[in-house]
Amino acid sequence: MDMGTRTVTEQPWWTLPENFVAPMVFHMEADQEELIFGHNDTYLPCIEMNSRTLIQLESWFTATGQTRVTLVGPRRARQWLLHMFCCVGSQDPCRHARGLEMLERVRSQPLTNNDLVASISVPLYTGDLSVSPRISGTICLSFRQPSPYQVIGYAEFHL
Repeated sequence: MDMGTRTVTEQPWWTLPENFVAPMVFHMEADQEELIFGHNDTYLPCIEMNSRTLIQLESWFTATGQTRVTLVGPRRARQWLLHMFCCVGSQDPCRHARGLEMLERVRSQPLTNNDLVASISVPLYTGDLSVSPRISGTICLSFRQPSPYQVIGYAEFHL
């Protein structure tokens, strides 16, 4: 199998502790959440499966109608998804179209190494301020020490 089209990981991503120590946490407008994840989060399972991530959506978290998004998984997959979220939320027609292509890709098939590398080589923010009202908050990349009594990475998730 060609390395460029090979899927991202050889072993299950959830067995690697480094995929859980730095979750991305940000807020997304409710209409953008519905566009990406579908009505009642229909597409959430396939996006998680194809990106090899775990995404927690908390629409009740803010009073402003935004959804709190917590994202764990391999670093490159998290970066790819964040880039896709920003492109989908862009008012720039080219970036928005690119975001919709990325969205269709992650809904329909597993991401490959080529997908992840191509996304990382494109700057996340290219001066498009239209994204700022659509996605907000701090992207938390800090490392937390897990409690010995918790399963690594699941302290924030209600499974």
